[in-house]
Amino acid sequence: MHHFASGFQRNYYGKADVIVYCLSPASDSLRFSANVTMLLYGDAFWPTYTTGDNTGLIATDSMKNFIQRESLNFAGAGLDEYCRFIAGKFLAIYPQTDGIQVSAVEIPYERVAEGSAGLAPSGPERAMARIEMNREGVVETASGIYGFKLLRTGGSAFAGFVRDQYTTLPDLANRPLHMWLDLEWNCPESIADAVRQIVRHEFAAFQSGSIQQVIYQIGTRILERHQNVTEVRMEANNRTWDQVGESGGMFAYTDPRPPFGVLGLTLRR
Repeated sequence: MHHFASGFQRNYYGKADVIVYCLSPASDSLRFSANVTMLLYGDAFWPTYTTGDNTGLIATDSMKNFIQRESLNFAGAGLDEYCRFIAGKFLAIYPQTDGIQVSAVEIPYERVAEGSAGLAPSGPERAMARIEMNREGVVETASGIYGFKLLRTGGSAFAGFVRDQYTTLPDLANRPLHMWLDLEWNCPESIADAVRQIVRHEFAAFQSGSIQQVIYQIGTRILERHQNVTEVRMEANNRTWDQVGESGGMFAYTDPRPPFGVLGLTLRR
């Protein structure tokens, strides 16, 4: 379910998975590529729920067309600016909309080789941005990176936890760690590239006693190095591989079976 920084909204609707690619053949560049979600709320849309009266309703198909066509008029750079552009223009055109939330998740590509016109999917992590606006102005702006998949071959421990009749996990002083991570932060400027480097460096360099300690280290480094960040939100999954065999100093692993550990942390100034 979706949530709104403005608080409780009794109804909302919109369009999700709107895919946009903006290509500039003259410069051999994919200028913009994203998966966009637009959500609207307002009293004008309430009759659709209660009586089936669609008089004030903007069809979600029209919303899809608006997003894709207006993307051609976006002259800025970055997901943050893009979301602000789309949300602001929609509010200006449709006065029956009390509030709007637009989010965009990057569909990442990178050049196959320097100077080449060839591109290939990159990642797995993907930058994201989100904005909520109403008739009074901007309610929330948020940025983030989703989908980190990070492997550390050693230097991670997990020991000393509560032991009772339900405990089967052994203490581990040095384990390979496979972690998935999503981050969001509040900041008026674009820092996605810098955050990406912080995450990778701290995960590789920091020897930890738990995944909780890893994400705390990452979050504190982001706050230390970017004074304009007011809040960092993180959620990690423990996806550490299952060992299936050992021979001659070589270990074989496979992907872990569910369930997975889920760990969340929010840090504020």
